[in-house]
This record gives sequence, C-alpha cells and structure tokens, in this order.
Amino acid sequence: MRYIDEYRDAGAARQYAEMIRKTTTRPWTLMEICGGQTHTIVKFGIESLLPRELTLVHGPGCPVCVTPLEIIDKAIIIASRPDVIFTSFGDMLRVPGSTKDLLSVKAEGGNVRMVYSPLDAVKIAQQNPEKKVVFFAVGFETTAPANAMSVWQAKRLGLKNFSILCSHVLVPPAMEALLSSPANLVQGFLAAGHVCTVMGFEEYFPISAKYNVPIVVTGFEPVDILQGVYMTVKQLEEGRREVENQYARSVRREGNVPAQKLLAEVFDVTDRKWRGIGSIPRSGYRLKKEYAEYDADIVFDVGNITVQESPLCIAGLVLQGLKKPHECAAFGKQCTPERPLGAPMVSSEGACAAYYHYRRFATELSPAPVG
Repeated sequence: MRYIDEYRDAGAARQYAEMIRKTTTRPWTLMEICGGQTHTIVKFGIESLLPRELTLVHGPGCPVCVTPLEIIDKAIIIASRPDVIFTSFGDMLRVPGSTKDLLSVKAEGGNVRMVYSPLDAVKIAQQNPEKKVVFFAVGFETTAPANAMSVWQAKRLGLKNFSILCSHVLVPPAMEALLSSPANLVQGFLAAGHVCTVMGFEEYFPISAKYNVPIVVTGFEPVDILQGVYMTVKQLEEGRREVENQYARSVRREGNVPAQKLLAEVFDVTDRKWRGIGSIPRSGYRLKKEYAEYDADIVFDVGNITVQESPLCIAGLVLQGLKKPHECAAFGKQCTPERPLGAPMVSSEGACAAYYHYRRFATELSPAPVG
C-alpha cells in the first residue's frame, strides 16, 4: 500500500541505520514525543538497529496516558447518572480511575457507548432528547478540531442536551516543561507528525532556539523513525540546533489553517494537569465562555476532585523519559493490561502496553524484523 509499504522497506531501514552508525561519534539521548512512534520503535525493534551511543526515551505522547486521574473520576461520576448517555472513543473505556473504569460503569448498567467520532455523539443527542449526552473529549491538537466541530455543530443545531468533558492537552508546552526540568536528559526531539499536520511547526522554532535542541517533525513508520533519528543526530554532530520536517508528505509549516481557525473560535488555552507529571501552564484547551453551555464540567457541576496515584506506578517517570516501562517493579506483575495500575498499560499508544505486548520476555534489546 502506498505510503505504508515503502516506509516499512527493510532495505531502506538498514541503509538509514548504517548512516546513523557512521554519523554517531558520541552519546546522545533523543525523545520521541508520540506514543504511536513509541509503538513502532518497540514493535519493529528499531533500538536494536541503533549504535549503543544512542538512547531513545519515550515522551508524554499519549493523550490517554496523561489524562488526569481526576478527569477519569469525573467521567465515571457523570457516566453513572441514569439521565446520561456517556460517549467516548474506545481507548478511554479501560483507563483506570481511582476505583474503577468506564467499562465497569457500563457493566453496572450505565449507558456508556463507544463512538468513532464526536459527531456520532451529536447524532445520539438528536435522537435522544430526553437524555443528556456527553462526549469525552481527550487528545492532543490532532483530535481537537473534530471535538471543536461537534460543539460548533451542536450550537448551530440548538441542542440543549449535548456537552463535552474536555481534557485536551498541547504538545509544545509539555516539551518546554521537560526541557526546563533539572532532571532533563533529552538532547533532541522527534516531534509528533500528526500534531504538526494540524498545527504546523512554527511553535517549535522558539523552543529549539531557547533550549538549543534539534526538533525533527517525524512520521510513524519504521523508515520515518530512522530517518528522523538520522536527521536529529546529524544536527547534533554538526553542532546545529534547528527545526526540520521529515514528515513532509503530510506536514506543512503552516499546518491546517481552517482547523486552527475553528480551534480558536471554540477553545481558549488554559493551564492543564498532566497525569503523572503535574500542572503545565497553558498546556490545554477549555471551551470559550460563548460555548459554556456545552462544558460538562459546568453542566454537571462535578467540582474539584483530588485523588492519589498508585504508589506502585511509575508512569510519570516513564512519560518524562526518566525510566523505561520494564524498570517498574510492578510491570507485568501487579500491572498488566487486564489489571492496569496506570493508563500507559492500557492505552493503544501507551509505552507500557508496547513493552508488554512486544518486549516483555526480552531480557535485553534484540533485533526484530523491519519488513
């Protein structure tokens, strides 16, 4: 399939791996931002193709993983109400709250439904005027335009029984938070290609300049990753710290301008708490006052909830690139996809899930097929 097979070509992957080995002369630590990139790296054994001087660490690039425990508990409270139809993408249904998950609410009789688009939730609201329909709006900038469109559409339809529980997070402020930390190990970033498809990459230039790090917008297939690593290492070895675009087949510098205009109409930028990391200034979206009637936080008045993470879970350290999943004492023991302690073990983009499915029996990195 075009744009898939050619970026999984084993010969091309080996060529880039050889170019990386020839270019690397000293130790470097790189971080891939997106959980989809993490899964590609682990599934295809990309680390085994790299020289030992290169270390890849996994960033907070899974919006499911960084959704605060308090928001999950709010979702559970709302979904448990008999007058509510609670809708969500499937990857949020098994994310653990402080006591249970949304699938447990469904098993207990709650009207919890998996949908494939927030506009499906709008249709459900039209079809069920006697119910309050809520969509769990989680994600990076990638999914934000569709969620903004659902609210925009609901307002134009005059719907009074639709709202979203918003937990959108933004990538550039998270990168700044990592780089400004005294514990930071990252010397270069593979930026998330799908985020940049929407937002472009203008925001990365001041970050690169301020923190003196290369940032390479990168795709999600094995050859994408290896090319992105090569471009990043080449910059580091040459003493350059710039923003480059590996994912040019999808990303333009300015991004998707109509989508950005819709986001600006519906959302304001706000401070946002990230699960396992803490509050990051101006790192999320909230609905503007003009759309407050569609804000589930206001509609249901769930108030402030404070809960504690499991002391056994080191997801916060994993999401900051300070630990690998297998370094957690609970990994594969107290924490499994069937009984997760943290979101990274159940999310389709979670680093812990990637290690569990593809590498949990490996005692050390070993080669894996690329094509």
